[in-house]
Amino acid sequence: MKVFLRVRLAVMSAFLCAAPLLLVQDAAAFYLPGLAPVSFCEKPQDGKDAQRECQDKIEVFVNRLDSVESVLPYEYTAFDFCTVEAEKRPSENLGQVLFGERIEPSPYKFSFKQKETCKHVCTKKYSTGKAEDKANLDFLKKGMLLNYQHHWIVDNMPVTWCYDVEDNQKFCNPGFPIGCYVTETGLAKDACVVNSEFNDKDTFYIFNHVDITIYYHNVENEAPDSRLVAAKMEPKSYKQNNPDAPDCTGPPMSLGNKLNGDIVVPYTYSVQFKEDPNIRWASRWDYILESMPHTNIQWFSIMNSLVIVLFLSGMVAMIMLRTLHKDIARYNQMDSVEDAQEEFGWKLVHGDVFRPPRKGMLLSVFLGSGTQIFIMTFVTLFFACLGFLSPANRGALMTCAVVLWVLLGTPAGYIAARFYKSFGGEKWKTNVLLTAFLCPGVVFADFFLMNLILWGEGSSAAMPFGTLVAILALWFCISVPLTFVGAYFGFKKAGIEHPVRTNQIPRQIPEQSFYTKPLPGIVMGGILPFGCIFIQLFFILNSIWSHQMYYMFGFLFLVFIILVITCSEATILLCYFHLCAEDYHWQWRSFLTSGFTAAYFLVYAVHYFFSKLQITGLASTILYFGYTMIMALIFFLFTGTIGFFACFWFVTKIYSVVKVD
Repeated sequence: MKVFLRVRLAVMSAFLCAAPLLLVQDAAAFYLPGLAPVSFCEKPQDGKDAQRECQDKIEVFVNRLDSVESVLPYEYTAFDFCTVEAEKRPSENLGQVLFGERIEPSPYKFSFKQKETCKHVCTKKYSTGKAEDKANLDFLKKGMLLNYQHHWIVDNMPVTWCYDVEDNQKFCNPGFPIGCYVTETGLAKDACVVNSEFNDKDTFYIFNHVDITIYYHNVENEAPDSRLVAAKMEPKSYKQNNPDAPDCTGPPMSLGNKLNGDIVVPYTYSVQFKEDPNIRWASRWDYILESMPHTNIQWFSIMNSLVIVLFLSGMVAMIMLRTLHKDIARYNQMDSVEDAQEEFGWKLVHGDVFRPPRKGMLLSVFLGSGTQIFIMTFVTLFFACLGFLSPANRGALMTCAVVLWVLLGTPAGYIAARFYKSFGGEKWKTNVLLTAFLCPGVVFADFFLMNLILWGEGSSAAMPFGTLVAILALWFCISVPLTFVGAYFGFKKAGIEHPVRTNQIPRQIPEQSFYTKPLPGIVMGGILPFGCIFIQLFFILNSIWSHQMYYMFGFLFLVFIILVITCSEATILLCYFHLCAEDYHWQWRSFLTSGFTAAYFLVYAVHYFFSKLQITGLASTILYFGYTMIMALIFFLFTGTIGFFACFWFVTKIYSVVKVD
């Protein structure tokens, strides 16, 4: 069965990469794989069948709590909820630690197919006269005010809260709120709208009871084994007439701002099991993904954007090929001196086009880091497209990206050394050190400052000191030596041979028109590449800041390829115009032309912050823009490197096929 699932995964995920258009017809054909399936069965009677491989105990794990109104996630234990002592926490990978996930066991434990009604978990008591109790109560109210969400996990599957939204559609949220708040004016915020009894002004209502329904299907030919295919819940609030013997009746549990004295909050749950033979284990995530806002779309919007970008890219390629073909044919037919004297345009600057650029050291360092990021992104998206880095495999995406970046120090050092040598640079030690430390150092410094803020706020996203040391060890002990190795081979190899010689005296550049000046060309060059990514960018930002699952890696991989093509063609087109205007300073301009896409990304991120998010608080705002600057820098290096290599290939080709006297 496991082999069958793996084969099915590989076939269907490869199909997604190759033909995402067909997924519009049937989105349910794509499923996200989890880990190896676990079989469950009822508890054996009188010790019979004690050697069975199936489990009868179902354990609920709790993850961090987060909010769309705050960037700061918190551990489950940061709030005064029911906890369990002396149980080992599941191991977390590097990606989970970087994302601030903190999975730990909970006191919610069930027996398979054993129904429970109003089961008491624990009772929390607060006295407003005690400072510690008041602090815990205030922090709980703050969590309800900011709409912090629980995230529970059963059998590596999120426990979802499904409710009706507009157009009679059902939305399944992989989390549920701590509680809600009714304002002083009587306005019910967030989840308070689900219950008409939540009507007291300036009052918090805590969800201290959950009705859980676990769906399963029986495994064929392996009876009585079963597998869990869904876990749904509904949060409720009960004051409980007798907290020690709850019956889950009575008015909702309210926490007024002016309430004094002793406060008792009992926590309870009910659980039932239902068989659903229509859902298979391999597709048990479908009902969550199909209900999410970015699943039902916008398919048309994405495909429309891709078609437009492909059309524009084809037009650019056609214009370039026709115009350049005529130029080359005309120049190659010039045999007389009179014809040579009438030369103009890009052939006149053949003796200066390969002149080393200013700040060649910095450009070569950027190219090395950009190459490292490009290869890392391509490989990560490829594996994600095959289904290995799905949301079911928590933290795998970030772990894969970090490990790849560490191991790709060799190509970074090699590319930086090769181009620095071709620019005539001689300070090879400085070049190697800057390649290894400049861009990674800027990212780490920004990340460390953000981590200090998270430490100060007590957030679960704060990286532990041991993990921080491990990251530094990966950087200094693996990435840096590999960068040195790549640089050694880059400097050892002969310099890049250019098809034409460089004149000793630089040619004077004539007065340029407005559209061939550096700044307008750079600003215009980033528009087209940004146009092909802004829809996917919206979904990516949603997954990061609005805590939604992102799984459309097939479309993302296709957009990645189109972005590479668009950056290349837009840069080549503008480079050709500048060479025809006898401006031979193309190296930095080609890098900045496509790299300016990052500036549009930054502007869009600012717009997204003010128009889409509800983030409040100075710390959350600083964290948002701090992490956004890291993403913008990475995107700048990535797109700029694409533009430079495309333009370098173009310039080398056109000056190698024409006759140069």
